[in-house]
Amino acid sequence: MLFDPHERTATLRTLLSQGTVVLPGAINALSARLIEKMGFDAVYLSGAVLANSVGGRADVGIMTLTESEQHTRHIANACTLPLIVDADTGYGEVDNTVRTVETLATAGASGIHLEDQVFPKRCGHLAGKELVPAEAFCEKIAAAAAAKPSDDFLLIARTDARGVKDYDEAVRRAHLYLAAGADVIFPEALTTEEEFRRFARDVDALLLANMTEFGTSPSFTASELGDMGYNLVIFPVTLQRAAMRAMERTLKELRASGNVDACLEHMQTRQELYDLIGYAGTVNK
Repeated sequence: MLFDPHERTATLRTLLSQGTVVLPGAINALSARLIEKMGFDAVYLSGAVLANSVGGRADVGIMTLTESEQHTRHIANACTLPLIVDADTGYGEVDNTVRTVETLATAGASGIHLEDQVFPKRCGHLAGKELVPAEAFCEKIAAAAAAKPSDDFLLIARTDARGVKDYDEAVRRAHLYLAAGADVIFPEALTTEEEFRRFARDVDALLLANMTEFGTSPSFTASELGDMGYNLVIFPVTLQRAAMRAMERTLKELRASGNVDACLEHMQTRQELYDLIGYAGTVNK
């Protein structure tokens, strides 16, 4: 499948005008198809999932733009949904960041987010992160904004300042990033409900909330976050975590019993797979 990327970015802007957009994180092209089939309006590609699932590695900034482009293109070609892609620190400095915007947009992304960590970056919910100077990150944001393929393309600025310095620094940086050209602010690793509510009051802009499991942020429903003032809600690693646990249980059964008959009721059937991928015909009974 090939779909007009400009049409998808326009669709994402329309969705934002209508309410809070929920974006499950796709593991691969097949999971993106399932996300669309289950009625979601947009999809997300996490840098952690790219590192874990494609590279079998930790999310520490070692994946390349080429790998991100390939995974983005596979997901974008498998569904019609707008896709937001985690672009880490832009895969380099200002010129590299411009190329990242151009490359991922061409691959089918409707938006990307960039983060203000020092490379090599760390997972946003771990200790030991470092920030680049806000002014340096503003240069990246300004260059990325100028490189956008259309006004509809979402440029999201993520700040990790809450986990490195304090809440006030996150707010200060958010305003600087908006002035530099960011469309959306992503405050990573807020720690309380009051911080989520306060940030939405202190930063009058489109906002993204990260509902990753087992992190430092409390869990809220998309509706609750919408009421607080958040416009995009990502569940970046949810499907990977669920799939890995299911695979672990199945492998334990196979090793213990020599077959997987006890797991069949929890599996997608052959016909369900064929229906999902649009494979013609039916399974012989």
